Amino acid sequence: MGSGWGRVARLEVGAVVDEVAERVGVRLGVEGLCAGGEVGAAYVRWDDGRRSVLKWRPGVELKEFEAGPLAVVEAARRAGVPAPATELAVQLDGAIAIVQELLPGAPIKALDEGLLAQALAINEQLAGLLGPGVPTLELYLRDDGPGFCLHGPLRTHGPRAARLLDWVEAVGSAYPGPLHGDDAVHVDFHPGNLLATNDRITGVIDWDGAGRGNRLLDLVTLRFGLHGQHPAPGVVERLDAVLDELPDDVLRPLWAHMSLRMTDWAIRHFEPAAVDHWLALSEYRTD
Repeated sequence: MGSGWGRVARLEVGAVVDEVAERVGVRLGVEGLCAGGEVGAAYVRWDDGRRSVLKWRPGVELKEFEAGPLAVVEAARRAGVPAPATELAVQLDGAIAIVQELLPGAPIKALDEGLLAQALAINEQLAGLLGPGVPTLELYLRDDGPGFCLHGPLRTHGPRAARLLDWVEAVGSAYPGPLHGDDAVHVDFHPGNLLATNDRITGVIDWDGAGRGNRLLDLVTLRFGLHGQHPAPGVVERLDAVLDELPDDVLRPLWAHMSLRMTDWAIRHFEPAAVDHWLALSEYRTD
């Protein structure tokens, strides 16, 4: 690619487990890395045999993580959302380690209408759960995000990506500010983060970016998550119909955010075909 735009660091599970043991005296057994994800997670086992999930977040302070994502996931759990309990949270050198409950079920491979209805119901459960103590989410439509939603990669990738960035920044100028609202927002609400067993959603995982704002962002995220997948007939159309009902001042900033987020990530981490994949969906609702 010939640019200086970097990739995101990934979990080195052995080193993280060793540092956790040094900091808090807890030695976790490592079973192996979890499939999927962009930064990484691992299955671990406690001394008593319980299995859990170890996650690692570089460049994050535990205090801010507790005030943000951990507060969000606990509010969601109290509202009845099947989200994992936090079993251990440790400040490391330049990062944090989180050990979470291992929930039952497997990631959804093909979303059908029944599972979509459950996902929409979970989204409704997130409404109005948070107070002003939880930080609001930023959409980064006018400035770079912290390691994601970078503008420069789109500007330099080519004319098509640059046109998309022009649109994103214009939307950001028309609708400035953070994501308004007091909803719990998952931020990465796609089928790979929804666990299911016997046609029932049993878990919503990976709340690491969660914050306060408008829960409808998660429905736009879900729409992006279905792009190029193979959901059951009618699922994409039903979700599009839900999004079609949103007013422009709600949908446009949310769509711009996901367009920027996915295209930037593809430019920096994947092949050109992946960039075209996200540009095609992004352009579906640009003007």
